[in-house]
Amino acid sequence: MIKAAGLSKVVPNGPSQLVILHEIDLAVMAGEAVAIVGASGSGKSTLLGLLAGLDTPSAGSVHLDGVDLFALGEDGRAALRAKLLGFVFQSFQLLPALNAQENVMLPLELAGAAGAARRAAAMLERVGLGERIAHYPKYLSGGEQQRVALARAFVIEPKLLLADEPTGNLDADTGAGIIDLMFELNAAAGTTLVLVTHDDAIARRCQRQIRLHGGRVVA
Repeated sequence: MIKAAGLSKVVPNGPSQLVILHEIDLAVMAGEAVAIVGASGSGKSTLLGLLAGLDTPSAGSVHLDGVDLFALGEDGRAALRAKLLGFVFQSFQLLPALNAQENVMLPLELAGAAGAARRAAAMLERVGLGERIAHYPKYLSGGEQQRVALARAFVIEPKLLLADEPTGNLDADTGAGIIDLMFELNAAAGTTLVLVTHDDAIARRCQRQIRLHGGRVVA
């Protein structure tokens, strides 16, 4: 599902350069759940952004489901993400002017899918928010907002889910419930999961862990 080769990210840092990622090689098989772990500043979120094509590398390549991601232009990468990819962020990334149902409908509408309202409502029911579909984000708790974000990610039936510290803004009990729900939805859909986390307990729930240190894979 994912193959990265020689993936590097270097940015200017005054008169010198800052190496964020150095020649990362990795492969993730379809249906696999993989955790990317490491200390803060090790390059985890940068790597996830490159795997999603949200950022461009200084060197190297990424193939998603056999497609050379950076052979595509920005519009092509966006179209591939819309077809293939669900993304769950630490900060929820809900649109405040849209209610829960409309936030979940958004990727379906962008893809021109039929039955967006019905499918969004059914997905919100699955994540336990059937009574909250008309509520706007400011009226939802952090855990409820992340449930909406999970519903939005899974409603397109993605082949690949990328999650960046999905419990980072939640208390321990709420976060544990979100992780349980994410793994439950992921198992039901047979989705490939790549999860960035600093929590070793969450990482151990994945089949493999990739540990970064100083922008390099060390284990």
